[in-house]
Amino acid sequence: MTTAPAQQPPEQRRLWHHARDLGDNPGVINRELSKRLAAGRDRRLTQLADAATRWGGHVPDDPGITELADLLETAAADTPAPPARPGDPGHTAKALLAGAVENLRAAARLGGHLPAVTLWHLQRAIDQEHTAHQQNTVPAQRRRHRQ
Repeated sequence: MTTAPAQQPPEQRRLWHHARDLGDNPGVINRELSKRLAAGRDRRLTQLADAATRWGGHVPDDPGITELADLLETAAADTPAPPARPGDPGHTAKALLAGAVENLRAAARLGGHLPAVTLWHLQRAIDQEHTAHQQNTVPAQRRRHRQ
């Protein structure tokens, strides 16, 4: 028969349920998750700042999500829409940048609430910008090869 934890010697009280594991402490779990989400947010903001620079934006030190959205919005406005031709990709660089701006604005509206959803929007913006950048550079590379 097992005795209650208060009646056991101190060295066995810890083993009543299981050994102490910091991973079982909700405060430790939340703190660790918050650190990971913050690090992911910072990495994505750095990637987006680099992207805005690539499109000709002047990125301030420690830019916010709204500032990055404004810079990419300017880049989208400055990007000419190519004439529609048969066989063109479904999304132009301009449309992809506009989608990235929408995702950044959504992330900015969330603020500090729902950090995982904010990360999703930031990653989506990165993916859209990356595709737009590829579409914008590939035609230029094709022109160079033809000449």
